[in-house]
Amino acid sequence: MSSLIRHSSTGIPLSFIEKTHLASWLSEQPQALQNWLSNCDFKNKGLALVADSESGDLVHVYCLVNDINDFWLAGDLSTKLPAGCYQIQGDSAFVEQVALGFMLGGYEFSEYKEKPSPRAQLAISDESLAKRLTEFASAINLVRDLVNTPAADMMPQHLSQVMADLADNFDGEFSEWVGDELLEQNYPTIHMVGRASENKPRLLDLRWGAKDAPQITLVGKGVCFDSGGLDLKPSSGMRNMKKDMGGAAHVIGLAQLIMAANLPIRLRVLVPAVENAVSRNAFRPGDVIKTRKGITVEIDNTDAEGRLVLCDALAEAQNDNPDLIIDFATLTGACRIALGTELPGFFANDNEVASKLMSAGEKCFDPVWQLPLFSQYKALLKSDVADIANCASTPFGGAITAALYLKEFIEPTTPWVHFDVMAWNLRPLPGRPVGGEALGIRAVFNYLQDRFQ
Repeated sequence: MSSLIRHSSTGIPLSFIEKTHLASWLSEQPQALQNWLSNCDFKNKGLALVADSESGDLVHVYCLVNDINDFWLAGDLSTKLPAGCYQIQGDSAFVEQVALGFMLGGYEFSEYKEKPSPRAQLAISDESLAKRLTEFASAINLVRDLVNTPAADMMPQHLSQVMADLADNFDGEFSEWVGDELLEQNYPTIHMVGRASENKPRLLDLRWGAKDAPQITLVGKGVCFDSGGLDLKPSSGMRNMKKDMGGAAHVIGLAQLIMAANLPIRLRVLVPAVENAVSRNAFRPGDVIKTRKGITVEIDNTDAEGRLVLCDALAEAQNDNPDLIIDFATLTGACRIALGTELPGFFANDNEVASKLMSAGEKCFDPVWQLPLFSQYKALLKSDVADIANCASTPFGGAITAALYLKEFIEPTTPWVHFDVMAWNLRPLPGRPVGGEALGIRAVFNYLQDRFQ
């Protein structure tokens, strides 16, 4: 269980008061408390610690908030509160919401630099709730850890070990195809993108759950570092490209959450894991590759490599005729231009699935936003020498054209969702430190839970 929560029925009371209700709430409090909160400038500071007048022990903490329904009410309290165990005042639904924000705010990536651990804990009296909170925080923090890890320590072979360990932990099955095995088994685009690196490209495959259960297949872009290839990125664009395996991190974290909750589904996770490096055998602009599905693709730009590794994995995902395919990828800057870095966009070929996903995201305070598969833009992927080009002739609508490229590898009868995510916090927010971030996986998990349980 996370060190940030404790299975206990006792703790220092932690109360949240909405600003619009402050005056009426204060009028009902003892005069001594009113005086103390006034002396503490509670109205402006928003946090007040109340001690016992005789012992000096902390007996209550009050937080003033703008919106009592804000998921991140307690997102920065794990580092602000003094050492101790606290108990949120409110019903079980409120406790669950606020406690998860508290736990996520206590995350620190400390693999290479020792950092002080949060000293505050939450007392959770409901053991099943404590377990559920721990599972969610563990999955989200796994995504963060994977994205934050430098590329030298998070190459295809390292992702392979993570997935193999996950399979072992949950009694799943793991297999992989490495290096030239990708050519032998007909995954040519994954091999092409990763062949220039000394870290051999791989297709990682995890299976879990009853074979007769509804099948959900997750596909994650695992570009462990993206130099841009021969269309080399500038240094500013390359600086954080350790996060280009963020899609893989998302599906790994989501898979852990699904398996820990024992959802009644047949789960498959496919991660094409590569490094897009520069070497004498790197693929080139103008090259043409025949994909696993048989579609020929002209390489217009080697920095549009994510869709190339995904297209073979998506073609493989079709083999089992799954009930739903969901892919996650740090695919385009265009999606960030459209929606910013903190709202993940997704595309779907099934409007009912899309609507329910957005609804699930709203309910669990993990918003996601549907973007259109505007078919008119498919013409922008035209190639004179192949069936399709790997990127459009214009940067406009870049997230849409990337999604339309991927759609070519999905059977029209297969429900499919494509998430284009940032996987990174550019600014510190309550519960969300700068660095790797999981976006949309709680929304997807809650959608799957509602649908299949």
